[in-house]
Amino acid sequence: MKKLFALLIAVMMILPVVACTNNNQGNTGDYKVAMITDYGDITDQSFNQTTYEGCKEYCEANKIEFKYYKPAGDSTAERVAKVEEAIDAGYNVIVMPGFAFAGTIYEVQDKAEYKDVKFIALDVSEFDVFDCFYNHDEAGNQTDLIAADNQPHIGKNVYCAVYQEELCGYMAGYAAVKLGYKHLGFLGGMAVPAVIRYGYGFVQGCDAAANEMGIANDVTVEYVYGNRFFGTPEITAYMDTWYQTKGVEVVFACGGGIYTSATEAAKKVNGKVIGVDVDQAATINALGTEGMTVTSAMKGLAATVKNVLNETIKNNAWDKFGGKIETLGLVGEDPLANYVQIPMNSTQWADGFTQDNYKELVKKMFDGTIKVSNAIDAQPTVTITVDYQDNIM
Repeated sequence: MKKLFALLIAVMMILPVVACTNNNQGNTGDYKVAMITDYGDITDQSFNQTTYEGCKEYCEANKIEFKYYKPAGDSTAERVAKVEEAIDAGYNVIVMPGFAFAGTIYEVQDKAEYKDVKFIALDVSEFDVFDCFYNHDEAGNQTDLIAADNQPHIGKNVYCAVYQEELCGYMAGYAAVKLGYKHLGFLGGMAVPAVIRYGYGFVQGCDAAANEMGIANDVTVEYVYGNRFFGTPEITAYMDTWYQTKGVEVVFACGGGIYTSATEAAKKVNGKVIGVDVDQAATINALGTEGMTVTSAMKGLAATVKNVLNETIKNNAWDKFGGKIETLGLVGEDPLANYVQIPMNSTQWADGFTQDNYKELVKKMFDGTIKVSNAIDAQPTVTITVDYQDNIM
């Protein structure tokens, strides 16, 4: 009897320790994850699809309920409606990919009933969100605050991740010139900060490679914005003049579905394309010709989602993220560990630019030997020729 009593005492002493240990770990059953698409679908081979796949993979591996919602149209009101629908259904972690969600964040972050909901926004910057706090004139310029007592802020229930697009844009431009391309093009979607950083980084990378090779006088970059995040016949016709008349060899198509216009024009003359945001080789090649994609300037969207979900759900560490806009870029010399990179598998490596050359480039960028400007208020100073053109549309 004494032995049984001693055993019971021992068990009772252990139980609080076990309970305490469990309380320090997240309970995955407390969370349900929903993703809202911006205005595309989860098959867009870009932001929506990559984010969806990252969420789905993490949630399935950890037995967490997950669902995605697609708004009825491209408006803040319709995106907010889907966020509210998801929350009403019990989802308390909402993942939102793309700058179009800035207005949604503005609308939902301060609602008292949502204070315990975690909002994870990818590629939504301070510029995007804070702009929503202001009235605007007919030209779209900020005027006064909508409410004088409501200063621009990010709620404690919101985490925004933005990326150093200038770095992977630089990598793509550097690689293209090293691989022998001398007449290049940058086709941006709209002149929003992220796209401009991509473009200006691309120009800097082209310039650096050209100077290293002693061919700066021979390298030209055509530069334009389509003022759309999708391809149109007008944009395709404009790309036709680049490829067929001007002799452009490769175009960095940067901005949602605008790559379809570059691809359509390129395949008529066996031209090349550079992808964006994710490894777009399979998608671009399928629309064009095999081997059309030289490389892609990539963001670690899936890696970001998995990291934030894991820290929030399993480690109870939302405080590391809430109320912050975090800029993600290089974290080390290993290209695969970084939040911005070009793909190891599909980049068209050659003697002019090998995987080892790429690793050395990343090392120099990480240790500061190579510096890339992230300024968007002025065109980068370069020695190659860059022809900045008016918006296509």
